[in-house]
Order: sequence, then C-alpha cells, then structure tokens
Amino acid sequence: MSKPRFRADHVGSLLRPEGIARARAEGAEPAVLRAAEDAAIPDLIRMQEEVGLKVVTDGEARRAFWHFDFMGMLDGMEMRTREEGVQFHGVKIPPVRPVITGKLGFPADHPMLEHFTFVKEHTKVCPKISIPGPSCVHFRTDPQDVLPAEYRDPDVLMADIAATYKAAVEAYYAAGCRYLQMDDIFFAYLGDPKQREERKAMGQDPDDLIRRYAWMLNEAIKDRPADMAIGMHMCRGNFRSTWAASGGYDAAADAIFNGTDVDIYFMEYDTDRAGGLEPLALLPKGDKRIMAGFITTKTPELEPIDAIQRQFEAASKFVDIDQLGIAPQCGFSSTEHGNALTVDDQRRKLELVVKVAETIWGEA
Repeated sequence: MSKPRFRADHVGSLLRPEGIARARAEGAEPAVLRAAEDAAIPDLIRMQEEVGLKVVTDGEARRAFWHFDFMGMLDGMEMRTREEGVQFHGVKIPPVRPVITGKLGFPADHPMLEHFTFVKEHTKVCPKISIPGPSCVHFRTDPQDVLPAEYRDPDVLMADIAATYKAAVEAYYAAGCRYLQMDDIFFAYLGDPKQREERKAMGQDPDDLIRRYAWMLNEAIKDRPADMAIGMHMCRGNFRSTWAASGGYDAAADAIFNGTDVDIYFMEYDTDRAGGLEPLALLPKGDKRIMAGFITTKTPELEPIDAIQRQFEAASKFVDIDQLGIAPQCGFSSTEHGNALTVDDQRRKLELVVKVAETIWGEA
C-alpha cells in the first residue's frame, strides 16, 4: 500500500470567503454559519483543483484559529478569554487562551472529523486536513492553566496528550483520511533564543521540550496503517502577515527528522528568520520528503521561478532533490483575519507552487 505523495502542496488555511466572513462578523446562528460554510467550501476546493493541486483542504474555513478550535473541542480542554493575547511582531492575537480542566481525550464526535469528510465528499483528488500537533497543547497552555493536579507531572501530562492524538489519528483513518497533517510549529519556535529564554524562565528546558515533543508526536503516529501519510508543518508564527519567532531549525532537526516517523515536512524558508539550509542534511535517505517553503504567504509579490530554482539548487547540496517538494511557507489565513493579500494573490501563489513543481520535477 502506498502513501499519498505530492511535489506541490500547501499548508492548509486559505483566506476566508466573503460569505463566511460576513456570517461570522454578524454573529450568525450556528445553523446559518454552517450553511455559509457548506456553500463556500466546495468553491475553495474547486479553486485548488483548478490551479493543478492534487491535494486539497477546506481552507480551515470553519475555524477562527488554526489550533484553538481543534484544541477546545478535545475532552478536558476549553478556551477562555483573557485580558491579553499572545504577542506577535508589533501586534497581539485575540485574547483567547487554552485551559486544561480535566482528563484529556479525543471525543468520538469531534466536529473536525466531519470537516474532513465534507472535503472527501467534494473532491476527486486527495483530501487532507491540517490539525494542531501535540506540542500545541503543551506549549500554548500556561502552566497555571493546567488545573488537574496529576498533570503537574509533565510525564503524565505528555503521555495523555500523546494518547489523545493517537486516538485522533485512528479516528481520522476510520473516517477515510489517508493524509493527515499536524502543525507542530513550536519545534521552530524553540530555535529562537528569546523563546528559549522564556521557557527557561518558566522552569522548562527547551532542548528537553524538543525531545518530549518529538516523543509525543511519534507515540501518536507510530502505529498508523501503512497507507496513511503524516505531514508536519513548522513555522514561526503567522497572524495578519506578522510573525512571532526567529531562529534556525538546528536545535530541532535531529529530533524531527530522526526521532519521528513523519513522512512529509513543511518547512518555512521564505526569510532569513528561518536560518540556513544546513539542518536539511539530517534528513535520513529514503521516502521522507521536505516541502520547502520558499514561497511566502505574507506578501502578494510573486517569487521569480529562477530564484526559487536557485534555492532548490542550494538545498540539494544537503538533501537529495528527489526528497524535496514545494509549498508556501505557511497558510494564507492561520486565523480568520487572514494575511495581507487578496484572493487573486492567493490563487497566483498556488499556481506558482504548481508551476515550480512541474518545472523542477515534471509533476505536481
């Protein structure tokens, strides 16, 4: 049994269609909002197919946040509003914070299972869903918001996070998902000296966190069926075209490449904030693939194809070109607010992704 494999892909989120954005802004009733989503998402899927992508998502159009919606639907977690949101470069995200209130678990009726099946029913190519990875539950939850006493022991907490995600993997497979992506961006955050110091101030060893996060992810996916591909996205924040962290992949590369059974790595590489390409040399030879994020979603300007080709030539000094593919560095709308570009700009970026793949590998 073969796993899904593509040369052209994207991280998942797309700018919210006008009908969905309007319904949200107006505080529409759930049934009205769901009708707007059901009407708009098939058009998002069709757009991805039209540009030549062989794998599609729902654009995360049913979410307010790339991670908080999923996390708030887990057993034992809820989202609470606080006075301040997380600080990004020059801006703060809305003040929503996760709180662990009880034993963690993945409910059999988690709404995002239906989000996947809707895509599956409306496409003729490969359907994919992106969910926040296990590290998000730990990294984004302030220690004071971990309420169960037993979870003050990090071994107990992380074991339950891993078990929760293992159940999620099983549930998605049962729903027909053969390509599941986990956005585990905090591996990249932990390459930022500032983020590392903040963790140390909280009494956490950033290198130990990297090892633990890799263990959680691998525990969740290691027993999946042979025909299920697991993707993993890493970036340094994406909110209204701003960012939260800087630093290379050096600290995390060995853990993510050799400590996990991940198949496909989406790696942000659109600016110098991502560091050098040298960590790619740690990718083991074989079937694992890196989707190099040389195309940005933060600005509308199109990257010249010859410049992207030169970046791949540089990357191929560290990893075989056959183990590479192309994707934008992040989503276009990690929150419902969206990045600073238009729907037409977004389409042109995705067309560029496909054109690069066809130019370099002869296929998307």
